[in-house]
Amino acid sequence: MGLGERLKHGWNAFMNPLESYRYDYGRSSYINPTRVRMATGNERSIVMPVYNRIALDVAALDIKHVKMDNLNERFKEVVEDGLNNCLSLQPNKDQISNQFIQDAVLSLFDEGCIAIVPTDTTINPKKSEGFDINEMRIAQIIQWYPDHVKIKIYNDKIGDKQEMTVPKSMVAIVENPFYVVMNEPNSVAKRLIRKLNILDVIDEHSGSGKLDMIIQLPGVIKSEARRKAANDRRQDITDQLANSKYGIAYIDGTEKIVQLNRSIENNLLNQITFLTSMLYSQLGITEEVLKGTADPQTMLNYYNNTVVPVITAIVKSMQCKFISKNARTRHHAIMYFRDPFKNTPVDKIAELADKFTRNEIASSNEMRSTIGWRPVDDPRADELRNKNLNTEAGYQPMYTQQGEENIGDSTDSSPGDIGKLKVSELRRMVQNN
Repeated sequence: MGLGERLKHGWNAFMNPLESYRYDYGRSSYINPTRVRMATGNERSIVMPVYNRIALDVAALDIKHVKMDNLNERFKEVVEDGLNNCLSLQPNKDQISNQFIQDAVLSLFDEGCIAIVPTDTTINPKKSEGFDINEMRIAQIIQWYPDHVKIKIYNDKIGDKQEMTVPKSMVAIVENPFYVVMNEPNSVAKRLIRKLNILDVIDEHSGSGKLDMIIQLPGVIKSEARRKAANDRRQDITDQLANSKYGIAYIDGTEKIVQLNRSIENNLLNQITFLTSMLYSQLGITEEVLKGTADPQTMLNYYNNTVVPVITAIVKSMQCKFISKNARTRHHAIMYFRDPFKNTPVDKIAELADKFTRNEIASSNEMRSTIGWRPVDDPRADELRNKNLNTEAGYQPMYTQQGEENIGDSTDSSPGDIGKLKVSELRRMVQNN
């Protein structure tokens, strides 16, 4: 671009700094209004790091709008439309896809049930099911009706949350699969939060600056005059401590002070420890998972028992409401994907790459992209074939990277050419035998 074109079309944010003061941006806030606000007590308890850990792991999964094959209903290709853009990139102007899913999971754990609302569509969802979604947001359900729900959702047009009533058919209603553990009034999580709140009250009382001491005065306090003299003496010592620079007071030689610097023994800490371990076991999570030191088998159990139920509830709810019946008959679906090599040590990558390519599960370029290397231009790197055995000239692989079968001549095939047969012909041969 020449200098003239650059001067004509270029823009610099600091050329006119006073321009922002001449524009009305609308309602403003010092904090992000779309951020999740946890209920009172949840944000200060030990359960919040557990919820956040699960939400981060769920948000790390890839959710896509896909099309499956007609025979086995397996993943075939990604559908590039507005819904897939919301699920994989940007669902609205304030969030990216990971923040959106994290927001959904945290709200789900805090409230027990949420609504995923399409806020911008190509066609009115109340009139037709064949609509595409351009934007979506998480909403709080505040009231239930037979066919509608009243929700509280952030309106980016006015910069504030507002209430509205929408049909159940156009919003994805997601219920927490761990509702009994997290959201029931007498659930383990709620009991743990109440115990932690009691412990916070005790800590605040012990750190309030009070001396908690008893003054033993000479004589027996039974009459009203003696009681009044004791109160006056207590007030006198209090005034001495309050007005003294170093907090020093004097007492009579016949008086005795007993300092209560130890709390009354109770089993509160034991109950908190017991409820914490019970919460971990019912959620399928361990301390090693939170610390990041869990072994592969522990992580696998954690994903299967904790992450998968949450992501399945979200995906199934969106698929029921955002994929029409006509699209489902054409094998459209919403699926989630997890990178199997994400937690694999580097020393095992080479062994797995050899097994995947040797058994014709993945091509060389697919394994290179998993490692983070750019693909090579050699067309053989996109073929699914065992390079350790099938190296002779003229060999045709059974499958290409696109999943297409190479059809060979089955009439004069030999045992060495069985790789050229179609899968259907192999199945027919096995059935005939």
